[in-house]
Amino acid sequence: MLLNTLSKATWYPVLFDSPMNVARGIAFWLTVALALTSLCLLLLIKGERKKTLVKILLPTAIAYACAVALLFLILSFSEDGILPILFYPLLALVICVGASAVLLCIRREKPFLITAVTLVSCALVAVLVCMSVYFFSGDAEDVNGVTVTVSENVALSLCTVGLIAVIGLLAFFFGRNDRKGFDTKSIAYAAVCIAMSFALSYIRLVKMPQGGSVTVASLLPLMIYSYMFGVRKGVFAGFIYGLLQAIQDPWIVHPAQFLLDYPVAFAGIGVAGLFAKTKLAPRFQFTLGAIVASVLRYLSHIFSGVFAFSEYAYDSAGNVMNPWVYSLAYNSFVFIDVAIVIVVGFLVFSSASFTKQAQKYNFSRANDDTAPQ
Repeated sequence: MLLNTLSKATWYPVLFDSPMNVARGIAFWLTVALALTSLCLLLLIKGERKKTLVKILLPTAIAYACAVALLFLILSFSEDGILPILFYPLLALVICVGASAVLLCIRREKPFLITAVTLVSCALVAVLVCMSVYFFSGDAEDVNGVTVTVSENVALSLCTVGLIAVIGLLAFFFGRNDRKGFDTKSIAYAAVCIAMSFALSYIRLVKMPQGGSVTVASLLPLMIYSYMFGVRKGVFAGFIYGLLQAIQDPWIVHPAQFLLDYPVAFAGIGVAGLFAKTKLAPRFQFTLGAIVASVLRYLSHIFSGVFAFSEYAYDSAGNVMNPWVYSLAYNSFVFIDVAIVIVVGFLVFSSASFTKQAQKYNFSRANDDTAPQ
């Protein structure tokens, strides 16, 4: 089933049949080259010069990420026909998030923080209002060719409430010793990680025919953020990222389905740091957290597929399939996506210097002496 679906998917790194796909291919190989170059420089350069390099690389990476996001957003508008009511608010939001992230990397004073939060909040409210108008206009189901029955309505609502409760309990239990509240640094890093994940999500290896894609470790920045600042902040960052994903590649037919496929699914990614304070080696802390986070995302997509998109449940021969079987198989692309993240994250967290920097943000003084090295 998965192999049949993948055979119908779009493979972007070697596809150059339109301006969008040419841009995707170039962006993929350019990003790989830049990432490898940056990694080599960080490994070769030592001492104060390394700190200077990091100060240069961070805003440069954010600026590059924002440029990629804006390019693909504009191309999507011109080629894929994103509705203006969704395109313009998203354009403003991407610009605000990117500019705020760069600004907060350079200047972290309170006035700059207040300005950044205000701009991003206003843009986000505009996006949510426009999404609501689009959904309640009644166009959502017609555009996607599905009908949600009364029983499916109830099931979607129950699954949504259940998953929100599970994610909330995990955040409450594993985040009870986190440093409380958002400070300037945690907000700045949230903006940086959301912006980088959003840009990387445009660099797709595979796009599935009914939504979803395999990307170049796009969720890694969000998972690292959860590890650095704790599960509660990670869930919040994932929730915001999910809202951005809803506009980037919208398949919205029902309010509960919208929550399951976007904010709830990616809020689940925010629990990736739940093993950060255990006695395991950091690379295994990250790996286990990434697996749990991906299972939550997988469940969220499965429930959406079964109760909102059952009309797509056909095999390659056109025969009707059990919606559960279809959804379980179709959404297994999530594990391909996370496998890439885990490989890259495992290598990153094998670095003692990186781990030391990541742990200093959320480990209390009482835990610093016992934090895994």
